[in-house]
Amino acid sequence: MSEEPIPAVEAEFSWDTLVERYWDGRPVLFRSVTPAPFEASEVFRAAVAGSRGAHEDGRMPPNVQFTVEHVQRDAPDGALPTDEDGSFDAYDARLAARLDGRRHALVVNGFHAFDPALWSRERAFFDPLWRAVGLPLTGAITTLFHGTYEHSPVGVHKDRFATFMFGLRGRKRMRFWPRRPWDEAVSTKTDYARHTAASVYADVGPGELLYWPADYYHVGESADAAPATSVNVGVPRDEHHAGYELEDLLADLDPARLAGHGDLDTLPATPDTALTARGPGRELLAPALPKALTTAVHALYEFAEPVAMGRRVTVVSLRRWTAGGFEPVPPAAPPRALMDTDRLRGDRHTRIRWAPDGPAGTVCAANGHETHTSLGHHELRRLTDALSGRDPVPVGDLLTTVAPGARREDLRTLLEVLESFRAVHREP
Repeated sequence: MSEEPIPAVEAEFSWDTLVERYWDGRPVLFRSVTPAPFEASEVFRAAVAGSRGAHEDGRMPPNVQFTVEHVQRDAPDGALPTDEDGSFDAYDARLAARLDGRRHALVVNGFHAFDPALWSRERAFFDPLWRAVGLPLTGAITTLFHGTYEHSPVGVHKDRFATFMFGLRGRKRMRFWPRRPWDEAVSTKTDYARHTAASVYADVGPGELLYWPADYYHVGESADAAPATSVNVGVPRDEHHAGYELEDLLADLDPARLAGHGDLDTLPATPDTALTARGPGRELLAPALPKALTTAVHALYEFAEPVAMGRRVTVVSLRRWTAGGFEPVPPAAPPRALMDTDRLRGDRHTRIRWAPDGPAGTVCAANGHETHTSLGHHELRRLTDALSGRDPVPVGDLLTTVAPGARREDLRTLLEVLESFRAVHREP
């Protein structure tokens, strides 16, 4: 077999090196990444949270894939990680007994949305890249790959994402082709043995980072028989269509949807009426649209009304800028009452941004969430300046940055909401 290891290897990771030498160019393996963007305990905790929908209704969550010997399971049947496992080591031991040594693969999509601490660390790590190449318009994706699989379930493929693969446990092999290695009219291939001679590969171990551009065909393989764990971050680069932005403008994505729950509550209502209308003749259309389509057109027209659409564009933009490149974001925590003696500190990784919200106030956003407040931008500027210092600030002192009366209660409410967004933290 004449395939060769990947030629580009760097000892230490730096964003300057990646952007200047490899971005949108060729794959590269970094032997060391400090500080590490992911920790095994956080990753396992997020894997459990991302799999939890299965334990509620007995079906496989739509964001999770589990395969055994290349056969995808429709039901979890006890094969997904749980709190009781406590770690990947214990989970691997349980699966080895349950599956009798058969190869398996666990894939969890939308991974970052299930753990705020992991998401925050990930955002901080990628912030220098966004400063260099720009914030991804529709958000980067995060995917967990875990198991003993011979090769990734989808086989050899190319997608629209430049990918960063972080090795956590065990060793994985990524195999690459600079162009499609087959002539058949298929987009993926699981039986690719005759094409390996034309490939290059990289073995990725714990603490290492592998990058490859979006235009490379690739497949993940097990480097040995032991379980391996990695987290992949995909940055959209190819095949970007206006439809992605339109969908994002119309519909809110949230982690509940990734786990099979929640609604597209921003979409126009769907009427429960017929989609057809009988015409005057067999080959003639009806003179008017069916009621279902007429209702949908009117709903879309109302949704696109300039004032309402202008606010929606503002909200989506503020969410995008404050989400730090990774959406959907973890859900906000329930707000808690703040006393004057409570002390708050602004989160150093969080940007609080705002914009006018009609004549009656401001829309304020942080960590991909937004809220309306009656406070003006000068008051918000004083607030964020006060929260940006080194020492925590008593809530009572923050309230003095606005006029007495109702505005102070509005500010208290805003602080409670910002704490639920994890933009400020309460000191013990």
